[in-house]
Amino acid sequence: MPPYADPPPAGRRVTVFSLGGTIAMTGGPGSGVVPTLTAADLVAAVPGLAGTGVTVRVHDFRRLPGASLGFDDLTALVTAARRAVDDGADGVVVTQGTDTIEETAFALDLLWPYDAPLVVTGAMRNPTLAGADGPANLLAAVTVAAAPAARRTGCLVVLGDEIHAARWVRKTHTTSPVAFRSPDVGPVGLVAEGRPRILTRPARHRLDADVRDPGTVRTAVLPVVLGDDGATLRRAGSGLDGLVVAGFGVGHVPAAAVAVLTDLAAGMPVVLASRIGAGPVLAGTYGFPGSESDLLSRGLISAGTLDCYKARILLHLLVAAGHDRGRITATFATIGAGD
Repeated sequence: MPPYADPPPAGRRVTVFSLGGTIAMTGGPGSGVVPTLTAADLVAAVPGLAGTGVTVRVHDFRRLPGASLGFDDLTALVTAARRAVDDGADGVVVTQGTDTIEETAFALDLLWPYDAPLVVTGAMRNPTLAGADGPANLLAAVTVAAAPAARRTGCLVVLGDEIHAARWVRKTHTTSPVAFRSPDVGPVGLVAEGRPRILTRPARHRLDADVRDPGTVRTAVLPVVLGDDGATLRRAGSGLDGLVVAGFGVGHVPAAAVAVLTDLAAGMPVVLASRIGAGPVLAGTYGFPGSESDLLSRGLISAGTLDCYKARILLHLLVAAGHDRGRITATFATIGAGD
């Protein structure tokens, strides 16, 4: 396959689902912006969209800030997006708040069963600001979703004319218009002159699971910190169905927290991730109490190359699907490997 794609052929169809977020925000009754724009408003504000030859259908799915989205919203979105593809859409675009894109996109990637591209985008600057990036991001996202070359890539995140795999992307700055990066691998493609260029194809890891009522499951990410004695872990873990502990460096915790994590891992799946945000959890380099090899020998599950937030997404969906510890461990070994 060539490392680029021609502009989408005429007649391609893309369905846009708006969930709210900064891209859809304008002045509200108070002093700040709130999500008020509809999906039709967003599409109408995109210069050059008509010239792509792509037919765009729109759905106002939610009108929420990104921070207020939940797993029930995502599973309902997947159902609606599947229906759109079954009705003839060649691709799907989701607009939402950037606060949670790195998490929602990974969840959608795990749940999306089709070859048709599912593209998530948003904006760092709301429409009331100079240099608002929403229209450009939406145009690029529609172009990618319509491109035959983007098929079989799962869920992609498109902002700033960069194409990122949901598996790797992270929000790395609170306000910068180039906040989204994939620290371990970089973008998988880019958009230039209206053409999406797929430079490398991300591996697909779809969950073969029936995820029901994910909103009833309770999971969390808890970081260890300097001087941590495990008391906070014990109190928080008592009400959870699964836990991701974000360790120091390659997967280390203070010796004082080891007994607590051992007890927690005996009663629920506990995943060992790193709080760094790039690089893997190791398996056998260090051997002191609280090291990665010590914790894994005590029943913790390695997150591998998954950062702590994506590890929590995977754990949550696996628990919601009713998987046992053995299957959860095997799934993390596959997806966390980074292949």
